[in-house]
Formats: sequence, C-alpha cells, structure tokens
Amino acid sequence: VRRDETGISEGLAAYFRGDLRALDALPARPRGTEFQQTVWSELRRNLRETTTYRALAQSVGRPKAIRAAESANGSNPVSVVIPCHRVIESGGSLTSYGGRIERKQWLLNHEGAR
Repeated sequence: VRRDETGISEGLAAYFRGDLRALDALPARPRGTEFQQTVWSELRRNLRETTTYRALAQSVGRPKAIRAAESANGSNPVSVVIPCHRVIESGGSLTSYGGRIERKQWLLNHEGAR
C-alpha cells in the first residue's frame, strides 16, 4: 500500500464530510493547453458559485471563446478538485457532466452552490 504523501485522500474525505475548503489546499496540476490551464485555474477560484460557459470565457479574458471554455471544462481530468460541476447553462439548468447529472446535482447541493 502506497502512502498518500500529498494528503489527497484526506482532503477528499474531509470535503465529502462537509469541509468544502479542504479542496482548496489539494494540488491540481493536470496537463493541458495554456487556455485549459487558465480555465481550470479560474474554476478553482470560483468558490462555491455556479457559472456559465459565457461567464467563464469572460472571466478568463476571452469573451468570444465560449465553446473553447466548454471544451476545456469538459476535458478537466480532476473533477471535484477542479470543480467543473459548477458550470451550468445560462438559463440555470444543468449541463452534461461526465459523472452523470445526478452526481452533478448532488455535488452542487453538497456545496450549497448558488
């Protein structure tokens, strides 16, 4: 059994027990393009608030790159730690989620997302 040197297991366990801030300290350095990295960093800064692809593109300084923001969000390799589940449609409904919509809804409820 390999010891978890980075505290990832403990951080995720604390998050699921209700300590939502536990994810903030977890390392997340996935490989991706410069744009993907920017989007993923922005998602981590967005503390427990939902956002839209349009707002996400605007917040990274590329207001016309809505589809690129959607693509970056969809290719996030570390969901939950990089909270791609917080991106919803501009009308307020949930968008697709690799972990299934039910799981996305659960995560948003767990976080008390606005």
